[in-house]
Amino acid sequence: MSRSPAAGLPADPCEQAPQYVRAIAPYQPGKPISELAREMGIPEAQIVKLASNENPLGVAPAARAAIEEALPELGRYPDGNGFTLKSALAARYGLSMDRIVLGNGSNDVLEMAAIAFLAPGRSAVYAQHAFAVYPLATQARGARGIVVPAQRYGHDLAAMRKAIDADTRLVFIANPNNPTGTLLAGAELEAFLREVPPQVVVVLDEAYNEYLPAADRYDSLAWLERHRNLVVTRTFSKAYGLAGLRVGFALCDERIAELLNRVRQPFNVNELALVAATAALGDAAFVRRSHELNLAGMQQLTDGFRRLGLAWIPSSGNFVSVEIPRANGASRAGAAFEKLLRQGVIVRPVGGYGLPDHLRVTVGLPEENERFLAALAAALA
Repeated sequence: MSRSPAAGLPADPCEQAPQYVRAIAPYQPGKPISELAREMGIPEAQIVKLASNENPLGVAPAARAAIEEALPELGRYPDGNGFTLKSALAARYGLSMDRIVLGNGSNDVLEMAAIAFLAPGRSAVYAQHAFAVYPLATQARGARGIVVPAQRYGHDLAAMRKAIDADTRLVFIANPNNPTGTLLAGAELEAFLREVPPQVVVVLDEAYNEYLPAADRYDSLAWLERHRNLVVTRTFSKAYGLAGLRVGFALCDERIAELLNRVRQPFNVNELALVAATAALGDAAFVRRSHELNLAGMQQLTDGFRRLGLAWIPSSGNFVSVEIPRANGASRAGAAFEKLLRQGVIVRPVGGYGLPDHLRVTVGLPEENERFLAALAAALA
């Protein structure tokens, strides 16, 4: 005999999910090459994807060799503690292994921080135009998101400090910021850390750290001893070329690391990701080549924007957001995006980040950058 629904409860099981979960707008990744090929009938080999801030050089040679060597062991579970990779990271950054937390991409570590410190009745502070995962992770825990208006497309640290409330437990800062590419100076960041209440955890998301010019670099890891509420997150998805394997990490106080590991999924980093990241970490030549290619490609793109009479947001990442001029007060960025797709060029619309007049483009190989600039000129003609 079937049982009737409990009195007063809706019959649809999805309606039983918390309202704050049902209200989430899922993250929209960049369009895959295969999807555009199906939609437009364009051969995949003729499509240029500059939408997801991937390394155009692909996988580091050392990482590729490590992956091939590890293939016979895929029938076994990976090391759940990631000992070898943690050891390599500890040696690189001069920290003990108990201060390192591995993630399925740095996105996973951001989620762990939200699980560990957020709940209904608590809040997180982040900037307007900041990475979409911050509000998503906050909302998924039923916490309140405090969005601080941007200053010149970047973080207004003074306003963010004032926005910290009695129930605030997390502050998210991306440096460089995605999707705007804006950069905060190290001195500004450390001054902010000195003013943040010690019970508030500051997550400093440095996914694009390896792309910074030498003059802009700062030692955020030195702050960990002075600010035990600091969590620095980094990734192997960008300069190391391992976006498809998903491996990132957090560097933090051992007490925070212990909390993050309590909520971390078992075996969250797969075997190929572990061995590839360990090898990539030691491939300094590949990272240097990626850095140099990015600097040259950024110059190529911005020179092209200048020729087209377009404005852009100066970026310290491996991407740049270009402004598409309005026509009769109406945004043309969406139309330009569609015209680029029809030419086999994928970039990223950023209207969802509060930038309806911009398109974000990843720095690619020289020929890919040139293909994009030509397609953009045609789209705007």
